[in-house]
Amino acid sequence: MPPFLPLAQRSAKPRDRGLTHVLDKGLSCAQVDGLMEVCGDSVDVVKLGWGTALVTANLEPKLDRYRAHGVPVLLGGTLTELALHEERLDGLVGWLRDLGITHVEVSDGTIAIEPERKREVIGGLASEGFTVFSEVGSKDDTTIMAPYRWVELIQAELDAGAWKVVAEARETGTAGIFRHDGEVRMGLIDEIVHAVDASRIVFEAPQKAQQVWFLEKLGRDANLGNIRPEDVLSLETLRLGLRSDTMRTLR
Repeated sequence: MPPFLPLAQRSAKPRDRGLTHVLDKGLSCAQVDGLMEVCGDSVDVVKLGWGTALVTANLEPKLDRYRAHGVPVLLGGTLTELALHEERLDGLVGWLRDLGITHVEVSDGTIAIEPERKREVIGGLASEGFTVFSEVGSKDDTTIMAPYRWVELIQAELDAGAWKVVAEARETGTAGIFRHDGEVRMGLIDEIVHAVDASRIVFEAPQKAQQVWFLEKLGRDANLGNIRPEDVLSLETLRLGLRSDTMRTLR
């Protein structure tokens, strides 16, 4: 590290806050190694998007590469939704164990799941030793949920055993906690973080402007998700005030 410019302290992995949750939509093993070479210290968890794990030709070798770099992987919550819908959750759990995956996402953004059933699944998976990321919010950008309901669901799922709750935004950042044009629903975020410890929430924020907004709102240790692999290093510079967007607020 250059001595002329000390950087802000970032906790070492495994981190409890300041998570960078990366979306893998189909990286090769070589790309995984390249990502880790460039910015592995900034990657806290990787999600294999939606159902890609079922059709990628390099699933097990890629999981081995992430494992070698000490990065936990979870599969997209879409697979959990499908497993629940088709009453095959036990099969999914068995497959996760066969793959050596210890993190799991439980969502209901596409297929409606009764809240009580969702909490039951969260609690059951947590009791079986999985680190559970639950997800709140719809992938449908026309679905608007009242802020108080977001708070109720987030708190209930944390109480049920989720380690973190992911606030939905889709990979595009145009649904859930954002309006269809990518603008942050500021009043919603204000109500959520007023009621729930922000360190327990991962805010999906794939767009740079969204990342800047959350870092300025919550500080450099905001948990941010659905980060593209090519944007991980950029996000870390935003966290540290090494890019003009946050230089005056986070240096």
